[in-house]
Order: sequence, then C-alpha cells, then structure tokens
Amino acid sequence: MRVTTALKRADARNNRDQIIAATLIAFREQGVDVPMKEIADRAGVGVGTLYRHFPDRDALIAETAQSYLADLAGLAATAWREEGAAWAALSRFLHACAERRVGALAAAIEPNLHAEIRADPRLREVRAAIVELVERMTRAAQADGAMRADVEPGDVARLMTLQVYTRPDESYVDAVHRVVEIVLAGLRAG
Repeated sequence: MRVTTALKRADARNNRDQIIAATLIAFREQGVDVPMKEIADRAGVGVGTLYRHFPDRDALIAETAQSYLADLAGLAATAWREEGAAWAALSRFLHACAERRVGALAAAIEPNLHAEIRADPRLREVRAAIVELVERMTRAAQADGAMRADVEPGDVARLMTLQVYTRPDESYVDAVHRVVEIVLAGLRAG
C-alpha cells in the first residue's frame, strides 16, 4: 500500500513538473492565451490531469511564474557562488537569461502578474531574492572597477529580459553570445 501511494505521488509530481515545463515553453512561444489542451498535449497528459493540478488559467500562470522566478533566482545564486568575481557572475547570469529567453517569457507572463505578485508571498519573496542578487552583483562589480559606475541595478534587471532575434540560417546560441558580449562591453568600466 505505501509503495503504491508513493508511486502515485511521484507520478503526480512528475505530471505537474511536465505541465509546468510545457507551459513555460508554450507561454514563451505563444503567450498566456495558448489553449489549455495544447499545454496538456505538450506535457503528454490529459486535460483532466492538467485541471486536477491547476483548476484554472490563473493558477497555472501563478505556478509557472513561481517556477520561472525560482529558476532565475537559482541561476543568479549559482553564478554568484561559482564565479570568482562579481563581473564574471553577472556576465554568466546575463548570458543564461538571454539563452533561456527570459525576455519572451517575461513579456508573456509579467503583464498578467502584477496583482498576483502583490498577493502571493512566494512570488514576492523569490522576486526580492533576484533583485537582491542583481544589486549585489552590480555593486560588487562596480566596487571591483569592472563595471561602469553609472549603471544601476535596474538597468541590469532590464537587460535580463534582452530578446535576440536570429535569422533562420544562424545559431540562436551563437547570436545570443555575440549580442550579450556586445552589451557587456558597453557595461564595462574604462
């Protein structure tokens, strides 16, 4: 009995994770109005399973935003922890944001979240963690002399949502790398 219950819980968690992953991609590609059936199909689950986990679109948007923001906070924390200098951490973080197309996802999700962010303490907390890490990396990079003194943490936050257009004949990763390096060159001191 316990094994069966544990397997059911693991299966439910897996379905939920698949739904969130599919939703992140669908929202990034098509916006938040993508049909729920399409999200379920992308996740490889039935619509009933989707609605068991998320009773309505607002619940799905809120949980997707939580996942998206938690991922950003994790990226920032990992860059800060693993890189030897603030500039390297900030550069790594901005590259990761552009590669993950944070701008497209933010454009899809954020307009729907302003009231939700004020109401949900989980979203406020994770958003505050991101802001704090971006501020810390920015100020430390400036203190180290690596970043221009006139750049504000808010400027860096806006760069997190940088969207890069790529032609059909070019690699997205290569295009992102080049564009982010040009942006970083503009942020460097001296």
